[in-house]
Amino acid sequence: MTDTTNSTKPASSDGIFARFLRATELDTRLLGMIGALALIWIGFHMYGALVNGFGAFLTPRNLWNLSVQTSSIGIMACGMVLVIITRNIDLSVGSILGFCAIVMGVVQVNILPAYLGLGHPLIWVLAVACGLMVGALVGAFHGFLIAYGKIPAFIVTLGGLLVWRGAAFLVARGETISPVDPTFSKLGGGPSGAVGATGSWIVGALGCAAVLGLIVFGRRQRVKFAFPLRPVWAEAFLAIVGCGAVIAATVLVNSYFWPRGIVQRYAEAEGITIPEGGLFISHGYAIPVLILLAVAIVMTIVMKMTRFGRYVYAIGGNPEAAELAGINSRMMTVKIFAIMGFLAGLSAVVASARLNSATNSLGTLDELYVIAAAVIGGTSLAGGVGTIYGAILGAMVMQSLQTGMVLIGFDAAIQQVVVGSVLVLAVYLDILYRRNSK
Repeated sequence: MTDTTNSTKPASSDGIFARFLRATELDTRLLGMIGALALIWIGFHMYGALVNGFGAFLTPRNLWNLSVQTSSIGIMACGMVLVIITRNIDLSVGSILGFCAIVMGVVQVNILPAYLGLGHPLIWVLAVACGLMVGALVGAFHGFLIAYGKIPAFIVTLGGLLVWRGAAFLVARGETISPVDPTFSKLGGGPSGAVGATGSWIVGALGCAAVLGLIVFGRRQRVKFAFPLRPVWAEAFLAIVGCGAVIAATVLVNSYFWPRGIVQRYAEAEGITIPEGGLFISHGYAIPVLILLAVAIVMTIVMKMTRFGRYVYAIGGNPEAAELAGINSRMMTVKIFAIMGFLAGLSAVVASARLNSATNSLGTLDELYVIAAAVIGGTSLAGGVGTIYGAILGAMVMQSLQTGMVLIGFDAAIQQVVVGSVLVLAVYLDILYRRNSK
């Protein structure tokens, strides 16, 4: 008779927290990043309260602006996760962003109005499509050189950093292109670039429905394939936390109201009489934030529920084994860099719309912040490990540090020291995590 006794420590001897993590299957890295983000927010808020007499960080206005500022880096970080998982790097994303922004600016300001007429409703649509296409083509070209030309990704993208920044200067002759199409500018946020209170509650309701749907779907899939089920209380806990986070975010964005001057002009234009107590109009979710959420959802589905995503992790985990298994690693590399370029073009839409102009310097040093966001979010430079939500949290951490240091008066030099130190610390912690997990 075979002995089936488990030699490991029984679950009953584990601590309460360990049993909780096992039941809910929460990622310890995710909890660590959320904890670090909470400490950063509380720390900057308390520092402001002690020094200035009031805390300016944990306010609806600052957190709303923080979410908008995170969007551009977060969108590109979603693509950088794929690049780093496959043991590559892309140093050109900031320059691709600037080049795509210039191309979109030229198209919508100098070219399309001459053919379609000023203010034509298709101008912004065609400009966005052009920017996304250019970004995808540039990324695919980089991927082709890396995969089929056997040139290291570091060299190709370092060259791309210089080439596309110079190309942006040549296209616009060094000029700032502004103003962009009014509808296009709404994609960058601001009072007119948000969905308002009603639209935000609709988004919140859809978000809660998605959380509940994912939990139910996941449980059915476990039953279908005879996988172990989470306890009912753990499923209920995840549903409550997920829906609570969505509702809290919705309340937060609806608590940030339009400035008085904008409300006054809006009321005059619409013939609205402002009540004695004032007229309060909520911003709601900013359009760049909704774009980031859409990218995160799509990329998470791609990485977790498609063959493409499994191939990405397989290539990063063991490139030789992936080749022997029949995966076309070279074509996958082209596709991954094309996705990275496409997302850089999408970030260019958000960044130039927010600035209401396209400049040659747009996206300068963004490549460093994007890489840092992915690494801080748990993407391993050794390949094979990384998540989309981790990269977005990493982008939030980076932007929170910058915003907090600006609020408390740190100069640019100190900001660079802190950001660089955090990046090195994140890589060191990743090394320790991988060493202890073996």
